[in-house]
Amino acid sequence: MRSIEQLKNASLITAIKTPYQANGEIDLNAYDQLVLAQIDADVDGIVVGGTTGEGQLMNWEEHLMLIAHSVAKFSDKLIIVGNTGSNNTREAIKATQYGFATGMDAALQINPYYGRSSIAGVKEHLSRVLALGPAFIYNVPGRTGQDLTPEILIPFASHPNFIGIKECAGNERIADYERQGIACWSGNDDEAHDARHLFGSHGVISVTSNLVPNIMRQLMDKSNPALNTHTQPLMNWLFCEPNPIAINTALMMTGAVKPVFRLPYVPLTHSQREIGLSLMSEFDVNELVGGKANHLSDDAFILTA
Repeated sequence: MRSIEQLKNASLITAIKTPYQANGEIDLNAYDQLVLAQIDADVDGIVVGGTTGEGQLMNWEEHLMLIAHSVAKFSDKLIIVGNTGSNNTREAIKATQYGFATGMDAALQINPYYGRSSIAGVKEHLSRVLALGPAFIYNVPGRTGQDLTPEILIPFASHPNFIGIKECAGNERIADYERQGIACWSGNDDEAHDARHLFGSHGVISVTSNLVPNIMRQLMDKSNPALNTHTQPLMNWLFCEPNPIAINTALMMTGAVKPVFRLPYVPLTHSQREIGLSLMSEFDVNELVGGKANHLSDDAFILTA
C-alpha cells in the first residue's frame, strides 16, 4: 500500500469506465485494455467502480471483484482507489474493509445520499470510514443533495487517513483549501486545468481521461490554455447528459468497448452522437482510446437490466 504522501503526488486519476459483454456481465478483457491505455498515457491512478464506473449499478460481489482484479493486475503501475463509499454506513464499512483486504491503496468515500443524514450524522459516518484506511472524501452536492462544507471537512484534515478532497464545488473553494494545506482534486473536468495551474489543486479525478488520457496528462503537467480551450467543447459534450452516459457512448463509438448499456443508462440520441463524432474528429486518432470514432445506429446498442 502506498503512503499518504505518495497518494497526494497523483495529479491525474481516471474514474475508469466499466465495460460490459452482450449478456450484461462485466467485460474484463475490455476493462484491462481500458486500463492499459491509461498506463500508456502515464495516468497516476484509477478509481474503480466510481460513478463513471457504474458502481451504483453493481452488486457488491461485482464491485469488490473488480477492485481485487485491478489490484492484482495493475497495482504495480497504478494507484488503485476503490469506490467503497455508500449512503449506508454499515455497507461502506464492510466494503471498505474488503477493499483494503484485497490491497487497494485508498478508498473514495462520500457523504450519505438520498437517505440524507444530519450534519452530526455525516461527521460520524466519515469518522467511521476514515478509521479504516486512506481515503479521498468526495464532495458532489449535485448528486448527494448535501454540500460537504469547509466547516464539516476541515476538522477531518488532521486525520492520519485523510488524503484530501475530490471537490466539485468550484475552484475558489479548492484554492481556499489548498491555502490551508488541504489537498484537493478537481471533480469537474472543465475546471481542472485552471484548478491545477491557477488555483493550486493537486490535480483532477477525471472522466474525460477515459477517452483522451494523453490530453488530460498534458493539461495537468503544464499550463496550456490553448489546449484547454481546444478540449472544452469535448468536455462539455461528455456531460450533456448525466455522467456516464456520454463517456459510455463515446468509447462505444471509438470501438474501445462493446455497445452495451446497463439500464437505466441508455445511449445518447442520434443528434447528440453526431455532435460527439464531430468533436472527436478534432483530435488525432491516436489520442482517442479505441481509435477513430464512427457513427453507430440506434439498433447497434444493447440495453441490459
